[in-house]
Amino acid sequence: MHRFRDPKERSTPRERLVHPEFSRRLAIQAGGIGLLGLGMNHLTALRASEEGAAIRATAKSCIYIFLSGGLSQHESFDPKPEAPEDVRGEFRPIETQTPGLRICEHLPGLAQRSGSWSVVRSLTHPTNDHTLGHFLMLTGRSIPSPGYRGDRQPRPSDWPSIASIVGDALPARNNNLPPAIVLPERLVHWSGGVIPGAYGGLMGSRRDPFFIEASPYGDPFWRGAYPEFTFANETKKPPKQPDQRVYQAPSISLSSDLTAPRIATRTDLLRSLDSQRAELERSAVVQRYDEHRQSAISLLASPKVRQALDVTRADERTQERYGRNSFGWSLLMAYRLVESGVNMVQVNLGNNETWDTHGDIFHRLKDRLFPPTDRALCALLDDLQGSGLLDSTLVVMGSEFGRTPKLSTLAESYPMAGRDHWGAVQSVFFAGGGVAGGRVIGASDKLGAYPANSPQKPENMAATIYRALGIPESATWQDDSGRPSHVYFAPPIAELT
Repeated sequence: MHRFRDPKERSTPRERLVHPEFSRRLAIQAGGIGLLGLGMNHLTALRASEEGAAIRATAKSCIYIFLSGGLSQHESFDPKPEAPEDVRGEFRPIETQTPGLRICEHLPGLAQRSGSWSVVRSLTHPTNDHTLGHFLMLTGRSIPSPGYRGDRQPRPSDWPSIASIVGDALPARNNNLPPAIVLPERLVHWSGGVIPGAYGGLMGSRRDPFFIEASPYGDPFWRGAYPEFTFANETKKPPKQPDQRVYQAPSISLSSDLTAPRIATRTDLLRSLDSQRAELERSAVVQRYDEHRQSAISLLASPKVRQALDVTRADERTQERYGRNSFGWSLLMAYRLVESGVNMVQVNLGNNETWDTHGDIFHRLKDRLFPPTDRALCALLDDLQGSGLLDSTLVVMGSEFGRTPKLSTLAESYPMAGRDHWGAVQSVFFAGGGVAGGRVIGASDKLGAYPANSPQKPENMAATIYRALGIPESATWQDDSGRPSHVYFAPPIAELT
C-alpha cells in the first residue's frame, strides 16, 4: 500500500514520483495485453474489473469556477465582524436562509439560496505566490511537480490539471463535445507568460482540456466583467486606452495549436463553417488528427453545439438573469455545455489576477466583482435546479489563495486599502452533485488567518470532484509511455455529503 507523506515532511523529487502498486493478477493481465499486441489503454477495463469497480457517482458533470487573483475570505464567505477594524473591514455580514450561516452583505442572491450550497472555510496550502497558487489549485496538489520552475511556462513535466484527469477518466457523453473544456480564455499573465496548471502535463498534451477562447487576450491591466464592470488594475496607473475586448462566443475560433495550418488563421469559422464542414471532416481523416483535434472540429461543426456557444444572442430574459457581461455569458455557456453532456467545465471568471485586490478592495468587490458574480452564479444555480440538473452537476468555486487577515495600503498604486496574498486559508464554495446544502465545513481562526479545525488541502478538493463523478479511489492515469500514476492523493471532504 502506498504511504502518502505528511506535507510537513521533506521529500525529494524522486520520492514524489512513486508509482502505484498493482496486484499480481492485474500485472499478469497487463502482460497478456502486451503479448496480444493491444495498447495500454485497454488496462482501463481490466482495472475496473480488478477492483470490482464502479462506485456510485453523485454527479455527471462538474463546473469548476476559478477566481484568478484570490478571493478574500473576509469579504465573502467567512466574515469576521468581531475582529478588530483593520481585520473585519467595511462590509457587514447578512443572514442567509440557513440559520447561523452568514456571508457578505453584497452577495444577497447567494444568501437567499444557501440551502443549495455549502462552504469549506478551511482550505489551506503553503504558498502566497500567484503562479504556484494557480498550479496547486488547478492540479489539486499541494506540492509543485519536480520540474516546476514558476516562470509561467507550462511544461510536459507538470502535474496534470483536474480538468485533464476528469477528461481522461470519464467517457465522453456527447460525441460532438470534448469531455473537458476551459472557458472563456487561457490565464495569461500581464508579462505574456501562460499560467501553468491547466494542461495535460505528464499525461501528454493530447489530454489538455479544450479551450474555448471567447474572451480575447487584450490589455492585461483592464480587469473585471467587461463591458459592464471594467476597472483598471492599478487605480493610480490606469491604461491609456479603454478596454476594447468583445466577447466572441458567436464567432468562436480554434486555437492555432489545435488546428491544421490551413485553418489556423483564426478566421470567423461560424460564418463559413456550413460550406467548409465536409472539407474539415475529410481533412481530419486524411491528416490523421488526434482525438482532441477531431473533437474540436466536431464541436464547431454541430449546429446544436454552435447554438450552445452563441450566448451573447440568448433571449432577453436569459440575458437579464445572467447579465450582459463576460461573467454572465461564461456561466451561461457552462450551463449549456453541461446540459449538452460535457463532463468537466472550468470557468475562469475574469482574466488573470482579476480578483487580486491589493487596493480599493471594498469598491472593487461591492461595485465591480460581486454584482456580476452573484447575479450569474444565482442564475446558474436556478437553471440547474429548474432543469433537474443540479443533483447531477457539482459546482465548485475557489481561487489560488485567500487574502491576508489585516488590511494594508500600497500607496504607489491605490488610494484605498486592500489585502495581500494569503495561502494559509481560503473559503471554497460547493453546490449540487450530491453536496448537502446549508453546511459550513471547517473554520478559520478569529482573524481569518489559519484553519481552526478540519483543515482541507487542494488534494481533498480534487478528490471531492473525482468521487462525485464516480472515479474510484483505485483509479490511475497513464502517461504517453504507459507509466501509471495515482489520481487520488487524499480522501474527499466527507462532511459535504
